[in-house]
Amino acid sequence: MTITKTAALAAILATTATAALADWPADRPIEMIVAFAPGGGTDIMLRTLAPFLEAELDTQIPVLNRPGASGEIAYTALSQARPDGHTVSSLNTPGFLTMQIGRTLRYEPADICPIARIVEDPGTFIVQAGSDYTSLADLVAFAKANPGAVSVGTTGVGTDEHLAMLQLEQAAGIDLTAVPFGGANEAKTALLGGHVAMIGLNVGEYTTSDQGSFRALAQFAEERSTLAPELPTAKELGFDVLMSSERGLAAHCDVPEEIRARLAAAVDTALANPEFQEKARQQALPLSFKSGADWQADMPVRLARYTEIFKLIEGGQ
Repeated sequence: MTITKTAALAAILATTATAALADWPADRPIEMIVAFAPGGGTDIMLRTLAPFLEAELDTQIPVLNRPGASGEIAYTALSQARPDGHTVSSLNTPGFLTMQIGRTLRYEPADICPIARIVEDPGTFIVQAGSDYTSLADLVAFAKANPGAVSVGTTGVGTDEHLAMLQLEQAAGIDLTAVPFGGANEAKTALLGGHVAMIGLNVGEYTTSDQGSFRALAQFAEERSTLAPELPTAKELGFDVLMSSERGLAAHCDVPEEIRARLAAAVDTALANPEFQEKARQQALPLSFKSGADWQADMPVRLARYTEIFKLIEGGQ
């Protein structure tokens, strides 16, 4: 091919790409994949946000739940979608990071780029309201006397609940048994049915649950969350457990930077909308916006910390 023909082809491709950017996103809906089952904190957050993004971007944003494998199913779907800006997914840490520790994945983590962090929510452990465990100390005492007898519902290996469980085992010198579920609602149903002794939730999820059915034992933050100021931290109770869930949105890194920037701007604008902020308050969503670039810059340090937590238990289980 001659230089002239090559230059002409490059010009055509550039024009086509520019036209595609100009059409986005009005040419078709943007599919939003949620990595967990309906009813959990991530699902509620994104279903609350979606209408505001639709208004900002003048398009439809259907929400599709793809739970399982601590989020790997959703991230795999995102990595396999056409990188044209018409597919985004939830992004949750620590799960997105911990699945990279000693595990073969069906997608390449470097292909997933954060758009924005929306929420950071401390973890907590809850039991049935009528449980014999009236405090974290009660549970620890029973677990010491009965190794492995206390079952803990989580949303998968490497999630914030699982890492909190590993830290509590180390801090208290106990042995707990993890039981994975596809989402927070499944875990709550199992707890109410007596199938597990305790489950991990985030503080926001707990405060919007039936307070007559559940009892929270501690929250895993440096300071008490404003969502639950009466709930002591694990550190206050003498147990060094610190864990939260960061939730936001991601796109394939091959999506043109201009489109990713427009998505991020739409999220930022939506979060500043007083109507959205009121809905977030009603849903107990602890908003904590962070740009995709800043969130991604945090991840290496967090991955190193999570790797150390995994080392607390032989085999990381």
